[in-house]
Amino acid sequence: MIRVVIAEDQRLLRGAMASLLDLEDDIEVAGEAGDGSEALAVIERLQPDVCLMDIEMPYKSGLEVAETLKAKGSATKVIILTTFARPGYLERGVKAGIQGYLLKDEPVDKLADAIRRVMDGHREVSPELVFGSLREENPLSDREREILKLAGSGQSAGEIAAVLHLSYGTVRNYISEILNKLEVKSRIEAVRLAEEKGWI
Repeated sequence: MIRVVIAEDQRLLRGAMASLLDLEDDIEVAGEAGDGSEALAVIERLQPDVCLMDIEMPYKSGLEVAETLKAKGSATKVIILTTFARPGYLERGVKAGIQGYLLKDEPVDKLADAIRRVMDGHREVSPELVFGSLREENPLSDREREILKLAGSGQSAGEIAAVLHLSYGTVRNYISEILNKLEVKSRIEAVRLAEEKGWI
C-alpha cells in the first residue's frame, strides 16, 4: 500500500483528490494539509511514501517544503502539482530533489500511475511543464536569490547585510549585479520579475 499525503490549500480540490485516490486499491491517503507549514508537520508525523504538494500555498510554498525535506534527508517522495509553467519552478524543484512535477488538471488515473512510477524510482513530469521551463534559465546565483528574497520581504540593504553577515557594500554590489542581470532599474522590478519567472 502506497501511503500518500495531500498538501493543497484549496479544500475542495484537496477533498476531491483524496476521494478519487482512495478508490485506488494500492493507494491510501494517510493525511492532508492546507498550507506549507502544516504539510511539513504532517509529513514528519506520518512519514508517508509520497506527498502530493501544491506549489503555491500559504506560509511555505511547495518548493520550500521540498527543499526543507531534502535538507532533513526525508525519505518521502515529493510530487509537485501546479497550474504554472514558470521557467524557474522546474529547475528549483529538481534541485530540491522532487520526483514529480505535474499539472493539476491531469486525470486522476494519470496521477495514480505517476505515484506508482515515482515509487518505482522514475521521475514524472508533464510535457507541457518541461517545454514551459526550457524558455529561460535562471541567471541568478543562490546568494543573489537569497538577497532578492529578503529585499522582496521589505528589508533594506543594511538589514540584509546583518541577516547574512555580509558588509553593507557587499550587499549593494550584489543588488547592483542582480539589477544588471535582470535588466531592470529597481529592486521592486527585480523582485516582481524573478517571482513571475519562478526564480525566487
